[in-house]
Amino acid sequence: MKRVLICVFVLIALSLTGCSKEIINSADPSRSHSQQTADSSNGNKKNIALVMKTLTNPFFIEMEKGARQAENELGINLIVKTGAKETSIEQQIAVVGELINSKVDAIVISPGSSTDLIPVLKKAYDANIPIVNIDNRLDPTFLKSTGLDIPFISVDNEEGAYKSAKYISDQITKLTKVAIVEGIRNANNAEQRKKGAIKAFGENPNIQIVAMETANWKIDEAYDITSSMFTQYPDIGAVFCANDMMALGTIQYLNEFNLNHVLVAGFDDLAEARAAITKGTMQVTINQQADIQGYSGVKFAFEMLNGKKQPQETIIDVKLVTKSSIN
Repeated sequence: MKRVLICVFVLIALSLTGCSKEIINSADPSRSHSQQTADSSNGNKKNIALVMKTLTNPFFIEMEKGARQAENELGINLIVKTGAKETSIEQQIAVVGELINSKVDAIVISPGSSTDLIPVLKKAYDANIPIVNIDNRLDPTFLKSTGLDIPFISVDNEEGAYKSAKYISDQITKLTKVAIVEGIRNANNAEQRKKGAIKAFGENPNIQIVAMETANWKIDEAYDITSSMFTQYPDIGAVFCANDMMALGTIQYLNEFNLNHVLVAGFDDLAEARAAITKGTMQVTINQQADIQGYSGVKFAFEMLNGKKQPQETIIDVKLVTKSSIN
C-alpha cells in the first residue's frame, strides 16, 4: 500500500511538472523575458523596437545585449520582439503590424526574409516610423521599387563565409568531397554565405562540392540533412555550415558515427561552437559581432529620430575564430 501511495504521489508530481512546462511553452513567443510594451511608455522616453528572428539562437541574445547597452546609454525605452523561430516570417510581419498600431517611435529589424517583410515595413515607413535594417539585408531592388530608404548595418556575409570555408579548404591537400549546409534560401545573408563558401572551395583544385542543402538555420534539420548527405556520399571530408546552430547539428551526427576526421566550418561564434573548436570536433567559426550590430542599430534609430541622416550601408568587421585564436 505504501509503495502504491508513493507511486501515486510521483505520478501527480510529474503531471504537475508537465503542466507547468506546457504553460511556459504556450507563452507568447514574440515577447522576450525582458521586454516592455510600447503602450507602457516610460515618461518622455522614445520607444524604439528591436525586432529579431528568435531568441532560441544565442546569436540574437548577444544582439539584444548590445541593444540594451544602447538603451541604457541613450535613455530610450527598448521594446524587444521576436518570432518563435527563425522561419516564423508571418509572426514577424504581425509583430511589425502591432508596432505600427502602437505608434512606436522607431523600428530596428533583423528580418527573417529579405523580401516578405518589405510590404509591412512600407506601412511603417509611410507612418513616419524610422527603420534600421540589421543582420540580414532587405532586398535592395524590392526596397527601391517601393520607395523605401532604409539604412543597413551588418557584416560582409560573403567575406565571412569565404574566410571560414577557406580555413578548412587550406587544410585539404588531396582529392576530397565537401558539402555545404545552407541557411534559409530566400534570406540574403544565407545566399551570400553560400556564395562565399563556394568561392573558397572553388579555389582548391582538390575539392569537389557534392551536396548543398538547406537546414533553415536549425540544429535538428542540420542533423537530418547531414545524415542524408553522408548516406549518399559517405566519403565527404569537409562541411561548411552557414551558421553555428547547423554546425552543431552536423557535429552531433559526425560524433554519433565516429566521423571526427571530417572538417567542419561554421558562422556566428556561439559559445557551444567555441567549445567544439577547443575540443577539435569543429575547426573554425566567424564572429560577426552581434552585440555591435544591436547597439549600432538602436543608436542609428535614435539619431534618425533626432534628424540625422545615416549612411546607406555600414559594414562591421568579421573575426575568424580558431583554436589558436581562442587559446
